[in-house]
Amino acid sequence: MKRTAIAPASAYAQSQVMPAPVAVSVELRDPDVVGSLLRELTLADPGLVLLFASHAEKLAALSVKLAAKLPEGCQIVGCSSAGEIGPMGYSSGTVTALGFPRGSFRVGVTVLRNQEHIPVSEWMHQLRDFRSKFNADETRSVFGLLLADGMARHEDVLVATLEATMPGLPVIGGSAADGLRFGRTIQVVNGIEHPGSALFLLIETDFEAAEVSFAHFSATAKRAVVTAADPQNRTILELNAEPAAEEYARLSGISLQSLTPPEFARHPLILRTGRRNHIRAIRGVTAEGGLELMSSIEVGTILRLGRVEDMTQGFADAMGALARPPLMVLGFDCILRRLALERAGMKDEMSEIFARFHVAGFNTYGEQHNGMHVNQTFVGMAFLPRHEA
Repeated sequence: MKRTAIAPASAYAQSQVMPAPVAVSVELRDPDVVGSLLRELTLADPGLVLLFASHAEKLAALSVKLAAKLPEGCQIVGCSSAGEIGPMGYSSGTVTALGFPRGSFRVGVTVLRNQEHIPVSEWMHQLRDFRSKFNADETRSVFGLLLADGMARHEDVLVATLEATMPGLPVIGGSAADGLRFGRTIQVVNGIEHPGSALFLLIETDFEAAEVSFAHFSATAKRAVVTAADPQNRTILELNAEPAAEEYARLSGISLQSLTPPEFARHPLILRTGRRNHIRAIRGVTAEGGLELMSSIEVGTILRLGRVEDMTQGFADAMGALARPPLMVLGFDCILRRLALERAGMKDEMSEIFARFHVAGFNTYGEQHNGMHVNQTFVGMAFLPRHEA
């Protein structure tokens, strides 16, 4: 049986004026999963619990059982994952729960249905009404959290809709996953499954909330133009007027037969927008020799081949640059980053860094940040003690 919690967060919850969030990971084979989760979650007196597990079928039942034991009015929101980030770093075969104390957090939840069909006008009306009724206290930190269906393939439009509807609001999030099976994902609110939907939360807190983003790639001089594509299915058909997979293999210097997720993770395609590089991660090779992506793509897009930079020290430096040590970092980390770390033998090193900075969350099929849907990136929200003047 495995049961762990972020001890420093629990300690802060007992010693600080503002109760701090807690996180706990429990192996799904634990015969008393709910009891093991509750022993840590109840320390926070939560108004919100986030649940992440790669076994989607367990989520709804777990949330119902937790709701029966947690304080009345506690929102329990979750989604399926491609792996979890718990108090000891990367984990698998677990359920990871984050408890946000009602004494220092306030939350609202809305379900954006039919993500696959992108009903943008309907979403906009719903989001405006939702924000108006939430009536955020602008003296506190306020941000949005998006848990999208990673198989609906329309996170780009969804994030752009949020940006247009709520300009200036920091929004982070992750695309719900299904391990490495790329099948059906699940989103859950208070025991009710919402397949094919995106969950959007408005969260208000007394803590200082600081956005974190890190990608471990830089662009090389090798460029390719998308000369044919299937945008609806996020598939590149041709690069440089050649079959996409063949041209990608040539640019990467690897054989066509060796194109696997670990190789995609080492050699990403990069889109330059303004001064930012955005990863266009490859999910797989189609039967016709195309490249299926995890983000949108259009004909005429210029892409560069990426090269790996330091995956661990760079992340530790980014976290160390925060104004103060975080009590918790709610984190969303692309599954392809995890695969790259595993291939490089650096998974344990990254797990130690996650534990040091109290990162908790899940591995995704894509990340949402700054009005963009990105891949092979870590995005998060760090909760910092307020600076004492």
